Amino acid sequence: MTETAEAERQLLIVEDDAAFARTLGKSFERRGYAVTQASNAEEVETLLQAHSPGFAVVDLKLNGEASGLACVQMLHRHNPKMLIVVLTGFASIATAVEAIKLGACHYLAKPSNTDDIEAAFGRATGTTEVELTNRSTSIKTLEWERIHEMLAETGFNISETARRLGMHRRTLARKLGKQQVK
Repeated sequence: MTETAEAERQLLIVEDDAAFARTLGKSFERRGYAVTQASNAEEVETLLQAHSPGFAVVDLKLNGEASGLACVQMLHRHNPKMLIVVLTGFASIATAVEAIKLGACHYLAKPSNTDDIEAAFGRATGTTEVELTNRSTSIKTLEWERIHEMLAETGFNISETARRLGMHRRTLARKLGKQQVK
């Protein structure tokens, strides 16, 4: 295999859930990918000194208050041709838009499996064939999107997000707890 072809099959998984990262990594290895894993931005930075993956799967919310968006930006700067898929249990339009602006080729809500992610790598370019819905946006959906937009702006800092939205921190935590995607 040539060096270019080898780099094209290298996959970096940035995920702080070790069990999920291990399972996803094994699944991609069975499909012929050389997998490396990181759980935070510092590990990504270190890995990029020795590896140049062609693919990356990045969790949007990492341990602590860390955002996977910073990793997306770093990976895109390292290799603008890298295909980056962002996974999240906290899907919102605001974070999806930011992920794409920062260099991700796709954005998937958890739970997503290897088939979904590999298909997303294949759909790196946009299409006009996406089905449009006639469903109107509800007030709850708009509130949810505004909360997530603010979370992204504050680097997922709950206290700062609550302050900017003018609500109590516990109220925001309760709303986030109710809406989590399992």
